[in-house]
Amino acid sequence: MQRETVGDLLVFLAVARERSFTRAAARLNVSQSALSHAMRGLEERLGMRLLTRTTRSVAPTRAGEQLLLAIGPKFDEIDAQLAALNELRDKPAGSIRITTAAHPANTVLWPKLAKFLPDYPDIMVEITTDYGLRDIVADRYDAGVRLGEQVAKDMIAVRIGPDLRMAVVGAPSYLVGRSLPESPRDLLSHRCINLRLPTYDNTLVWEFEQAGKELNVHVEGQVTFSSSDQILQAALQGFGLAYVPEDMVTGHLAAGQLIRVLEEWCAPFQGYHLYYPSRRLSSPAFKLLVDALRHRE
Repeated sequence: MQRETVGDLLVFLAVARERSFTRAAARLNVSQSALSHAMRGLEERLGMRLLTRTTRSVAPTRAGEQLLLAIGPKFDEIDAQLAALNELRDKPAGSIRITTAAHPANTVLWPKLAKFLPDYPDIMVEITTDYGLRDIVADRYDAGVRLGEQVAKDMIAVRIGPDLRMAVVGAPSYLVGRSLPESPRDLLSHRCINLRLPTYDNTLVWEFEQAGKELNVHVEGQVTFSSSDQILQAALQGFGLAYVPEDMVTGHLAAGQLIRVLEEWCAPFQGYHLYYPSRRLSSPAFKLLVDALRHRE
């Protein structure tokens, strides 16, 4: 096999998995034009198209899908074996990619990593924040962070944070002259600030529970965001009721900037977990990171 073919196959894997030349270029730290040139060269040598390109998307052809399934696991195995060589080093080393949402990144993940990383300068951690429920195997992440109830059954899950509780809050300027909701159903007559979930292209359902009775509500309002931080700011400015983690609003409630409603309907639930495939726990660096993140009462 020609040396350039190996490099071009790595380019193909990145583009096919990311479904984007832009994201693949960022992952490989090369220009998009270099990726396009490499893909043209590979397709010319093979005599077939591997990718279907449009102005908005990139997708493997039938031949591309077959090649992706054939060589993807082999390159992943090579990566795993190279990572395992870190065991021969005097100090743990390696790169670890984690996908998470902003709230766990800010409240759990980064505070623990900030204490852990100074002792291990050869361990590199990349954190990607979004609300999409990413497929960490397909997207080549080493681990992800989700609520315990969201972790797939075939993953290993390690609890990294305490139980959580949601809060429904609104600014005094919004609530003045309005009846306070006494039941989650009353939210249907209020303006609520929505959170868009990119994975399923819908908005977050507000979940409630009281005395063992569960009640889910699809709310409506004038504004929708993809970040809890933006939702909180809109609530503070009086644009409606917000449904956010309780710890985000403790200070605002104490200062009188927000008023809490339906508190008795907001029950605690499982907190954040780090999750990963079973084969991933082979690297000493990864083992150390998991132990540092583990929640301890």
